[in-house]
Amino acid sequence: MADEVRLIDEEGVMRGIVSIDEALALAEEADLDLVNISPNADPPVCKILDYGKYRYEQQKKEKNAKKNQHVTEIKEIRLSASIEDHDIEVKAKAATKFLQDGDKVKVSLRFRGRERDYTQLGFDAMKRFADMVADYGVIEKEPKMEGRRMNMFLAPKKDKK
Repeated sequence: MADEVRLIDEEGVMRGIVSIDEALALAEEADLDLVNISPNADPPVCKILDYGKYRYEQQKKEKNAKKNQHVTEIKEIRLSASIEDHDIEVKAKAATKFLQDGDKVKVSLRFRGRERDYTQLGFDAMKRFADMVADYGVIEKEPKMEGRRMNMFLAPKKDKK
Protein backbone atom coordinates (compact mmCIF):
# COMPACT_ATOMS: atom_id res chain seq x y z
CA MET A 1 0.00 0.00 0.00
CA ALA A 2 1.15 3.53 -0.79
CA ASP A 3 2.34 5.98 1.88
CA GLU A 4 0.86 8.96 0.02
CA VAL A 5 -2.40 9.40 -1.90
CA ARG A 6 -3.89 12.05 -4.17
CA LEU A 7 -6.91 13.20 -2.14
CA ILE A 8 -10.27 14.52 -3.31
CA ASP A 9 -12.50 15.79 -0.48
CA GLU A 10 -16.29 15.40 -0.06
CA GLU A 11 -17.03 18.50 -2.17
CA GLY A 12 -14.95 17.12 -5.06
CA VAL A 13 -12.09 19.59 -4.48
CA MET A 14 -8.58 18.28 -5.17
CA ARG A 15 -6.58 18.49 -1.92
CA GLY A 16 -3.31 17.35 -3.53
CA ILE A 17 -0.92 14.64 -2.37
CA VAL A 18 -1.22 13.90 1.35
CA SER A 19 -0.09 11.09 3.63
CA ILE A 20 -2.47 8.16 4.11
CA ASP A 21 -2.78 8.96 7.84
CA GLU A 22 -3.77 12.56 7.13
CA ALA A 23 -6.33 11.39 4.53
CA LEU A 24 -7.86 8.93 7.01
CA ALA A 25 -8.00 11.66 9.69
CA LEU A 26 -9.80 14.05 7.30
CA ALA A 27 -12.30 11.31 6.36
CA GLU A 28 -12.96 10.49 10.02
CA GLU A 29 -13.38 14.19 10.81
CA ALA A 30 -16.05 14.48 8.09
CA ASP A 31 -17.67 11.24 9.39
CA LEU A 32 -17.28 9.64 5.93
CA ASP A 33 -15.18 6.90 4.33
CA LEU A 34 -11.88 7.08 2.44
CA VAL A 35 -12.39 5.23 -0.86
CA ASN A 36 -9.59 4.26 -3.22
CA ILE A 37 -11.04 5.37 -6.59
CA SER A 38 -8.03 4.67 -8.81
CA PRO A 39 -5.63 2.16 -7.22
CA ASN A 40 -3.40 1.83 -10.32
CA ALA A 41 -2.52 5.53 -10.50
CA ASP A 42 0.76 6.80 -9.08
CA PRO A 43 0.05 7.92 -6.35
CA PRO A 44 -3.37 6.22 -5.89
CA VAL A 45 -6.41 8.51 -6.02
CA CYS A 46 -8.63 8.46 -2.93
CA LYS A 47 -11.88 10.27 -2.31
CA ILE A 48 -13.71 11.13 0.89
CA LEU A 49 -17.34 10.02 0.54
CA ASP A 50 -20.14 7.86 1.92
CA TYR A 51 -19.20 4.36 0.70
CA GLY A 52 -22.76 3.02 0.92
CA LYS A 53 -24.04 5.83 -1.29
CA TYR A 54 -21.09 5.34 -3.69
CA ARG A 55 -21.87 1.61 -4.06
CA TYR A 56 -25.55 2.36 -4.63
CA GLU A 57 -24.68 4.87 -7.40
CA GLN A 58 -22.32 2.36 -9.05
CA GLN A 59 -25.00 -0.37 -9.01
CA LYS A 60 -27.53 2.07 -10.47
CA LYS A 61 -25.13 2.95 -13.32
CA GLU A 62 -24.47 -0.75 -14.07
CA LYS A 63 -28.19 -1.51 -14.04
CA ASN A 64 -28.88 1.37 -16.45
CA ALA A 65 -26.10 0.26 -18.78
CA LYS A 66 -27.45 -3.29 -18.77
CA LYS A 67 -30.99 -2.08 -19.47
CA ASN A 68 -29.90 -0.11 -22.52
CA GLN A 69 -28.03 -3.05 -24.05
CA HIS A 70 -29.62 -5.11 -26.82
CA VAL A 71 -28.44 -8.68 -27.14
CA THR A 72 -28.45 -9.77 -30.77
CA GLU A 73 -29.92 -13.20 -31.19
CA ILE A 74 -29.70 -15.45 -34.21
CA LYS A 75 -33.12 -16.65 -35.35
CA GLU A 76 -33.35 -19.55 -37.79
CA ILE A 77 -35.69 -19.92 -40.73
CA ARG A 78 -35.78 -23.24 -42.59
CA LEU A 79 -36.58 -23.53 -46.26
CA SER A 80 -36.75 -26.45 -48.66
CA ALA A 81 -35.43 -26.66 -52.23
CA SER A 82 -38.92 -27.01 -53.71
CA ILE A 83 -40.63 -24.33 -51.59
CA GLU A 84 -43.73 -22.68 -53.06
CA ASP A 85 -44.10 -18.92 -53.48
CA HIS A 86 -46.70 -18.44 -50.74
CA ASP A 87 -44.67 -20.47 -48.23
CA ILE A 88 -41.55 -18.43 -48.91
CA GLU A 89 -43.58 -15.21 -48.49
CA VAL A 90 -44.84 -16.35 -45.06
CA LYS A 91 -41.28 -17.19 -43.94
CA ALA A 92 -39.97 -13.89 -45.35
CA LYS A 93 -42.60 -12.04 -43.31
CA ALA A 94 -41.37 -13.80 -40.14
CA ALA A 95 -37.75 -13.00 -41.01
CA THR A 96 -38.69 -9.35 -41.61
CA LYS A 97 -40.10 -9.18 -38.08
CA PHE A 98 -36.87 -10.66 -36.66
CA LEU A 99 -34.73 -8.20 -38.62
CA GLN A 100 -36.86 -5.24 -37.48
CA ASP A 101 -36.29 -6.36 -33.87
CA GLY A 102 -32.53 -6.16 -34.52
CA ASP A 103 -31.86 -9.90 -34.60
CA LYS A 104 -29.79 -11.75 -37.17
CA VAL A 105 -31.44 -14.46 -39.26
CA LYS A 106 -29.91 -17.77 -40.29
CA VAL A 107 -31.64 -19.17 -43.36
CA SER A 108 -31.01 -22.88 -43.74
CA LEU A 109 -32.08 -25.28 -46.43
CA ARG A 110 -31.66 -29.05 -46.05
CA PHE A 111 -31.34 -31.26 -49.09
CA ARG A 112 -32.96 -34.69 -48.82
CA GLY A 113 -32.04 -37.68 -50.94
CA ARG A 114 -31.62 -36.79 -54.59
CA GLU A 115 -32.37 -33.09 -54.00
CA ARG A 116 -28.65 -32.79 -53.36
CA ASP A 117 -28.06 -33.09 -57.12
CA TYR A 118 -30.15 -29.95 -57.67
CA THR A 119 -28.34 -27.44 -55.46
CA GLN A 120 -29.16 -24.70 -58.00
CA LEU A 121 -32.80 -24.89 -56.84
CA GLY A 122 -31.57 -24.17 -53.32
CA PHE A 123 -29.50 -21.19 -54.45
CA ASP A 124 -32.53 -19.85 -56.33
CA ALA A 125 -34.78 -20.24 -53.26
CA MET A 126 -32.22 -18.45 -51.10
CA LYS A 127 -31.92 -15.63 -53.68
CA ARG A 128 -35.73 -15.18 -53.80
CA PHE A 129 -35.85 -15.13 -50.00
CA ALA A 130 -33.03 -12.54 -49.76
CA ASP A 131 -34.79 -10.34 -52.34
CA MET A 132 -38.04 -10.44 -50.31
CA VAL A 133 -36.36 -9.20 -47.12
CA ALA A 134 -33.92 -6.81 -48.86
CA ASP A 135 -35.72 -3.73 -47.43
CA TYR A 136 -34.98 -4.83 -43.85
CA GLY A 137 -31.82 -6.94 -44.03
CA VAL A 138 -28.60 -7.44 -45.92
CA ILE A 139 -26.78 -10.67 -46.68
CA GLU A 140 -24.02 -11.03 -44.13
CA LYS A 141 -22.83 -14.42 -45.38
CA GLU A 142 -23.66 -15.66 -48.88
CA PRO A 143 -25.44 -19.03 -49.32
CA LYS A 144 -22.91 -21.83 -48.92
CA MET A 145 -23.15 -25.61 -48.95
CA GLU A 146 -22.10 -27.32 -45.73
CA GLY A 147 -22.66 -31.05 -46.11
CA ARG A 148 -26.35 -31.62 -46.88
CA ARG A 149 -27.26 -28.10 -45.76
CA MET A 150 -27.06 -24.71 -47.37
CA ASN A 151 -26.82 -21.76 -44.97
CA MET A 152 -27.09 -18.01 -45.42
CA PHE A 153 -26.96 -15.28 -42.76
CA LEU A 154 -28.89 -12.01 -42.88
CA ALA A 155 -28.18 -8.99 -40.69
CA PRO A 156 -30.53 -6.06 -39.97
CA LYS A 157 -30.04 -3.11 -42.28
CA LYS A 158 -28.42 -0.07 -40.67
CA ASP A 159 -30.60 3.03 -41.04
CA LYS A 160 -28.95 6.02 -42.66
CA LYS A 161 -29.68 9.21 -40.72
